[in-house]
Amino acid sequence: MPKAVAIHQFGGPDVLGLVDVPEPVPGPGQVTVRVRATGVNGFDCRVRSGGMRGRCPVEFPQIIGNEFAGIVERTGPEAAGFAPGDEVLGFAVLQSGTEVLAVGADQITGKPPELSWEVAGSLSAVGQTADIALAELRVGPGDTVLVHAAAGGVGSLAVQLVRERGGTAIGSAGEHNHDYLRSLGALPVAYGPGFADRVRALAPDGVDAALDCHGGPEALAVSLELVADRARIATIANFRAAAQEGILMPRVVRSAERLAALAALCAEGRLRPHVEAVLPFAKAAEAHHRLEQGHVRGKLVLVPDL
Repeated sequence: MPKAVAIHQFGGPDVLGLVDVPEPVPGPGQVTVRVRATGVNGFDCRVRSGGMRGRCPVEFPQIIGNEFAGIVERTGPEAAGFAPGDEVLGFAVLQSGTEVLAVGADQITGKPPELSWEVAGSLSAVGQTADIALAELRVGPGDTVLVHAAAGGVGSLAVQLVRERGGTAIGSAGEHNHDYLRSLGALPVAYGPGFADRVRALAPDGVDAALDCHGGPEALAVSLELVADRARIATIANFRAAAQEGILMPRVVRSAERLAALAALCAEGRLRPHVEAVLPFAKAAEAHHRLEQGHVRGKLVLVPDL
C-alpha cells in the first residue's frame, strides 16, 4: 500500500508519522499521480498544530501537504489533456504528502523539463500565494514594495515577481541572507532598531505597498508607518492584524493556469525558487521543526522513501 505523511492528533512535529493509505482510483475528471516531491509550508505546520481548526476541516488520520510534482499513472473518465507517463506539478490541499494521489486534471499542469522534481513539487503554494498577493496589492511598474521575511518561501518569490511586474523590491531579512536577496534583484534591509529609517533610506520617494510574510509586530508596525494606503498592505501570516487594522489578507484561489505561468517563468530562468534541503517522508517531523524555527531559506521538500 502507498505510504503517506499524516497526523492522528494535533500537536508538535512529533505527531507526524507514516501511514498506509488505499491505492487511489481516479474518478471522473481525475488522474492518479505517483508523487516524486512535495513541498513543506507554514500552512502544513498550522494544520498539524491545530492552528487552523475552524478554518480547515480535518479528519484523522489526516494527510499533510498541499503541493506536489510527479508522474501520471492512470486517467479517469473525462480527464482530458493528460496521459500515463506525463510529468506534472500541481496542488491538492491536505492530500499531497503521499506516494500516490488522485487529483483533478484541473489542478495540475505539465512540468517543464528544466525544473527539477524538488523545485516543481514546492512551487505551487509559495508561487501562487506571492503572485495573488501582489495582484491584490495592484503592484505595477514603478512601485516600491516592502516584502517582510523576504528570504523565505513566499517572500523570495515575491521579490522576484515584483521585479517581473516592473517594480522595486525591498526585502527584510537577517543579514546572513542579504547577499541572497541581492542575487534575486532585491534591496536587502535588516530588522531591529532603526528598521523604518533604513527602509526610508532605500526608498527616498516612499514605499507604495507592503507584503508581510512574517507575521510579527515589527513588520506590521513598519508597514503601517511607511505605506499610506492600508489597502496596499497585505499579510499572509497575521489573521488578527488583517481584521483589526483593515489590511488585506489575500484570498488564495489556486489555478492550474497560474501555476503553469509560474512554471514557465522558472523554466526561462526569470524566477528562481530555492530549495534549502530535501528530506525523506520519514523525516517529515524534522522538516516541520526546521521550518518552525524560522530560518529556512526558500523551501524544504519531502520525497517518498526510496
